[in-house]
Amino acid sequence: MNIFFPMNRSASINSLLSTPEFDCCIIGGGATGLGIALDAASRGLKTILLEQHDFAKGTSSRSTKLVHGGVRYLQQGNIRLVMDALKERGLLLRNAPHLVHNQAFIVPNYKWWEKPFYGIGLKIYDKMAGKLGLGPSLFLSKEETLEKAPTLDPENLKGSVLYQDGQFDDARLAISIAQTAHEQGAILLNYFPVTGLLKQQNKIIGVWARDQFSEKEYEISSKVVINATGVFSDAIMKMDDPFHQNMISPSQGIHLVVDKEFLPGDSAIMIPRTDDGRVLFAVPWHDKIVLGTTDTAINEISAEPVPLATEIDFILSHIGRYLSRDPSLQDVRSMFAGLRPLIKGKHKKTAALSRDHAISISDSGMITINGGKWTTYRKMAEETVDLAVQSFKLTAGNCITKTLLLNGHDQPPPLVQIDQLTESQLQELVRHAVKNEMCMTLEDFLSRRTRQLLLDARIAITKAPAIARMMAVVLEKEENWIKEQINIFKITASSYLPGSSNQN
Repeated sequence: MNIFFPMNRSASINSLLSTPEFDCCIIGGGATGLGIALDAASRGLKTILLEQHDFAKGTSSRSTKLVHGGVRYLQQGNIRLVMDALKERGLLLRNAPHLVHNQAFIVPNYKWWEKPFYGIGLKIYDKMAGKLGLGPSLFLSKEETLEKAPTLDPENLKGSVLYQDGQFDDARLAISIAQTAHEQGAILLNYFPVTGLLKQQNKIIGVWARDQFSEKEYEISSKVVINATGVFSDAIMKMDDPFHQNMISPSQGIHLVVDKEFLPGDSAIMIPRTDDGRVLFAVPWHDKIVLGTTDTAINEISAEPVPLATEIDFILSHIGRYLSRDPSLQDVRSMFAGLRPLIKGKHKKTAALSRDHAISISDSGMITINGGKWTTYRKMAEETVDLAVQSFKLTAGNCITKTLLLNGHDQPPPLVQIDQLTESQLQELVRHAVKNEMCMTLEDFLSRRTRQLLLDARIAITKAPAIARMMAVVLEKEENWIKEQINIFKITASSYLPGSSNQN
């Protein structure tokens, strides 16, 4: 067993400087990149991961918080994706029990045919999970349904189908994977953008990268360079080949967060079909309810995407059809948007594009992985490292991540809401995040080390000055840093509040 040393940015940079050449250099610190770093390091490969922002800053912290096979993909007939995802769901529940758990979902039936139609589909879903299933789906009467979800609209309700799926905390799982990769010997650096590719005889032999805080440039040699940057992967591919044709079709999905009173109890709701053909979820999460999601084709890729007014209206109007009390814009505590890195296809609607993944190798030897979903991050990583080992003749052990317990698996889940903490508890949480989790900015802490920004943006903004001062003590920063962090955070957090001028 490896001795745990906290993730420390300065120590990681020193390790970088003392390593003449890496086996694997991974660009991108989201779910996919972190999974690859863990897989590669646990096979004994010298591994470094470089992330331009914070770990899971993008899509990987903005999901619907579900570890699932994907009922919608079953409707589309993508059996292989569902099978893979259900298997991976079971492995995640086993390897990260502190962050992943069972969640009961109710599919309300308002038409006579819905119970047998969805019931049969969900029984197939159960069967596909096999030994890693979470429990059988059940047919509930109207009375049993309202007992579990008392705020469902009772008018014309016939009953429901209840099924089991997985739920998790995405950003916290990303940190857990990062820490596990670190324990396995990987070097992970956030705020370390790749600025160029090193080439020799038209073959990639490493990268140029810049420390965003010191502005120092680093030349990093590596036998393999892996592009796992999600929606930004086309930009990295253009570093390699200026004539590269974009292969990502970005799609925006947003979520609204409301108080638990709109859906008391432990059950979530899954609405199987909206006007645009998607499913809609209302899911309990950290004593709030997450409503989502949308599927909006977009042209501009941003590190901080903003919910559009049309998307907000879409979710509120659709969920309002199923609840006895309709949530309004004033009830929204926070809202957040994420971008899906969908692989381009012939379909015009992004909802029809594949959530499956594709791995490619360029003429110069860069491996790129595109697409995929959180639930299958481990399998995607395994396939990517397998390809790297085979293509570049790397000396590596077998993949062990199917049974590798993630950091924190034997600990209580970390606190993610800070509004009920005493000052001393908050100070300890801040110190731990900075010292052990490479928390470098105020937004890192309020958005991803805790989840306060996503749970209630107003509370996060109110708490920001006090936390900035606590972080400054641990990071040994001056007053100017505190003011700058507060200003930056307030600008970012404003788009999480309903009614922001950016949402039009």
